[in-house]
Amino acid sequence: MYSPRRVRFNWRGFIPPGVKLLVLICSAVYFVQVLVGSFLDISASSWINHFFGLVPLGFIPGMRLWQPVTYIFLHGSFLHLLLNMLFLWMFGKELELTWGKRRFLNYFFLCGIGAGLIEILVKLTPMLWGHRPADIPTIGASGAIFGILMANAVLFPERQVWIFPFPVAIPMRPYVAVIAAIEFISTLGIGGDAVSHLCHLGGMLVGWIYLRRGSFLYNVRNTVSDWKLQRNRKKFEVFMGKHKDEPPSRPDSWVN
Repeated sequence: MYSPRRVRFNWRGFIPPGVKLLVLICSAVYFVQVLVGSFLDISASSWINHFFGLVPLGFIPGMRLWQPVTYIFLHGSFLHLLLNMLFLWMFGKELELTWGKRRFLNYFFLCGIGAGLIEILVKLTPMLWGHRPADIPTIGASGAIFGILMANAVLFPERQVWIFPFPVAIPMRPYVAVIAAIEFISTLGIGGDAVSHLCHLGGMLVGWIYLRRGSFLYNVRNTVSDWKLQRNRKKFEVFMGKHKDEPPSRPDSWVN
């Protein structure tokens, strides 16, 4: 009698651990935001956004150095969270499977923090002419996700992307190029929305600098990797030198 084998669904391949960790953290933080907005005064929600979101005047004079990290996990609405997590899963999954969890998370935070610092730098520029910068907090993981889009364009340039809802597929590289062009035009204020397109472009720029061969961040990354390799090699050589005269821990009768 034939009994078919039970096939288990590979959740690790469907949503790798790094992407899953980010989705869980962002969802948990948004759940806290909803609770605060539901049971406390509206000023409490505003305080969370201004204290943990990205506010140029809060980061520099107030020395709130955590803001370029914490703003990534805050979201303004469920749709905002849903779209960001969907893009994170769609474009971050294969990137993590290619790089591994640690490098993927390092890249995510590098793009997110870099995008935040670029936004702060640009928004503080009016102070050079005596103008007060905007006090509106920036929140969301979009800067880091746009960096992930850039990595997909560099590593998988010929990967086909469907343009929903149209039955059209284009390669990843021109897809990301079109998105970058739209973000640049929107940065000029043509769209008139409340989206931080500057932060999106900042994430893409940091990702491009990190991945571009011969760039500063590329050389820093390789220097750090070479240093770690040399350090581990020296540790191994020291360990082998100390134990080369010791007998094996479980000797047997065989001769190698």
